Amino acid sequence: MYKENFADRHNSISISEKAEMLKALGYSDVEQLISQTIPQEIRLESELNLDNPLTEVELLEKLRKIGDKNKIAKSYIGAGYYNTHTPKVILRNILENPGWYTQYTPYQAEIAQGRLEALLNFQTMVMDLTGMEMANASLLDEATAAAEAMAMLYSSKSKSNGTKFLVSDKVFEQSLDVINTRAIPLGIEIVVGNVFDTPLNEDFFGILVQYPNAEGDVEDYSNLSSAANEMGIKTVAAADLLALTMLTPPGEWGADVVVGTTQRFGIPMGFGGPHAAYFATSESYKRKLPGRIIGVSLDSNGNNAYRMALQTREQHIKRDKATSNICTAQALLAIMAGMYAAYHGPDRLKKIASKTNQLTSILSSNLKALGFDVRNKSAFDTISIEASSALQSQLKSTLEPKLINLYYANDYVSISLDETTELDDVEELVSLFAKVKEVESTFNTASSTTWDSKFDRTSSYLTHPVFNSYHTEHEMLRYLKSLENKDLSLAHSMIALGSCTMKLNATSEMIPVTWAEFANIHPFAPSNQVEGYMEVINDLGRDLSEITGFDSMSMQPNAGAQGEYAGLMVIREYFKANNQENRNIVIIPESAHGTNPASAVMAGMKVVVIKCHPNGYIDLNDLREKAMLHKDNLAAAMITYPSTNGVYEETIKEITKIIHDFGGQVYMDGANMNAQVGYTNPANIGADVCHLNLHKTFCIPHGGGGPGMGPIGVAKHLTPYLPGHSLVQIGDERAMSAVSAAPFGSASILLISYA
Repeated sequence: MYKENFADRHNSISISEKAEMLKALGYSDVEQLISQTIPQEIRLESELNLDNPLTEVELLEKLRKIGDKNKIAKSYIGAGYYNTHTPKVILRNILENPGWYTQYTPYQAEIAQGRLEALLNFQTMVMDLTGMEMANASLLDEATAAAEAMAMLYSSKSKSNGTKFLVSDKVFEQSLDVINTRAIPLGIEIVVGNVFDTPLNEDFFGILVQYPNAEGDVEDYSNLSSAANEMGIKTVAAADLLALTMLTPPGEWGADVVVGTTQRFGIPMGFGGPHAAYFATSESYKRKLPGRIIGVSLDSNGNNAYRMALQTREQHIKRDKATSNICTAQALLAIMAGMYAAYHGPDRLKKIASKTNQLTSILSSNLKALGFDVRNKSAFDTISIEASSALQSQLKSTLEPKLINLYYANDYVSISLDETTELDDVEELVSLFAKVKEVESTFNTASSTTWDSKFDRTSSYLTHPVFNSYHTEHEMLRYLKSLENKDLSLAHSMIALGSCTMKLNATSEMIPVTWAEFANIHPFAPSNQVEGYMEVINDLGRDLSEITGFDSMSMQPNAGAQGEYAGLMVIREYFKANNQENRNIVIIPESAHGTNPASAVMAGMKVVVIKCHPNGYIDLNDLREKAMLHKDNLAAAMITYPSTNGVYEETIKEITKIIHDFGGQVYMDGANMNAQVGYTNPANIGADVCHLNLHKTFCIPHGGGGPGMGPIGVAKHLTPYLPGHSLVQIGDERAMSAVSAAPFGSASILLISYA
């Protein structure tokens, strides 16, 4: 009986075309080609043990049932993740449009003018709202951006300044987690405390503050940053972009770097991502700024021409001299956030912020009237209430059955409102709090100013015509289409620019990403509300373990380069646990991608480069000689297989044996995993850890430069050291600290690889 075959709809090569290509190569069939390409000793002996394939209809029915296991709650958790309204014109014409989501990184500017203009809009939006001189074209998440800021300032510090970095005790906890991870291998000492009470001296090189802070207060950092600057200490502000439509921007009170997330600018929470982080700073740091930068030139006709700028500071040029390994970031989400600002414009953005703030004021005054102790002296969208463990238990038992989530800290509870919050929601909250207090409530709708007038923003922002011309749907639709038509995507043709494009982006794989059951889930939601997500994550992890031959997977890394960094940090933790912290040498072939040496340096390791032959093969004699030379301190070798030259080296098992014989671990770069799946795998070759670019091998589209995902697989002896998380239980006490803000990275796009 007939049944739809997925491959028939998506592999367009005909039998005659297949035969023609094989003939041109001199082979009679595919197996003959494979047998003469992949060394026999590393071939798998059996088929992969995976579930039977489903039709597209069956897949979507299955994912509907899984999605129903998630519970969509009213989330007041905040902490950098908020409900938001994605304008439907942006949802349909960017996020759900293959003309945008299948574009490749804009290395060829002449076929990328549309997305380059859209990314320039994003940079302009960030610069305007933060009051800074320049911004990049996105980073992976707010926590990563904060860690990048710390690393940039550390690499730029005066010799007279020390290695201490002061972090406010009121930053988001997940940001502190990622900062701690990044600081350890660099030898940076993190000091956490009240930034106003901590004595500053030249032992410090930087400070991180949250604006508004994690408890909701709007604090005055102007005197702090001024005093710090006199000692050569630079200030990083993690700032809420929506709040900056009303509050004095950090650039005007002395911040040297401003970082944050643009998630609340129309990007669904998606159980943690993907979302575009931002990074803004002054011109003086333009040669140190991590991530990609879009600039403006003139073409031969004198017209504006957009291109990626200052690439000489990036990892593919600077390699082990780079201060950051950022490559793939969050281009598609940055484009959405920039268009959200263009669609609303400065006036509507401020109205959204003002409404959120007014509702926060109403909530605060009503809770105070009920007798609750509100900690905030000021607020934008978040209030915090003194709460013992007993009160927290009462609140949970009252609110969570009604699918209302708050943020529960050690001695307080916080409530964060957003653009989706309405007056009825606030009244419901007040009523439930009154029930907990066992008192009657009289709801008062009067609002008042929630901060001192000195914090009021007086400077203009988003004055460029792009933010003031497309405020109706048809105007925005035409603008988006005009940009899309300037670009090459898979909607037009194949893009022969590398392995990032060598994958299928089937529509059925994309559809569930925007379903509310997956899109509207907070990454720190209670575990009983995310059973659907955990089923997807666990099943995908099982399948990826089968494909790679590894014991365990971590879904936390948000990109391939972050997967490299995470994998090397796992190796570092393993040696630390086995009293071999001296092992810090990483051997890397000269043909390796630039992220390899950059990631190794970020992990606190020293890079030793080995030679390659003209055909791309690793020089075994050079490898053996250098492994022997560094045998006492050898930590790992980073190997790409097949190599960057596209070669399956017959000596790969000898390569991995040499490293193991001298006490090292083998890190396999999974960039070319396309060419292994089903025929061989990293574990079979002898690797101990490998990252997978889900945006290369497992169908996540590249979005013009992100999102990506870089989960890592590890052998059993490394499993205990996979990344944990400060807010969600993952692993045990041996787990390393987090590498991403969310426990499972950009969880919503894992649905694509799952499919």
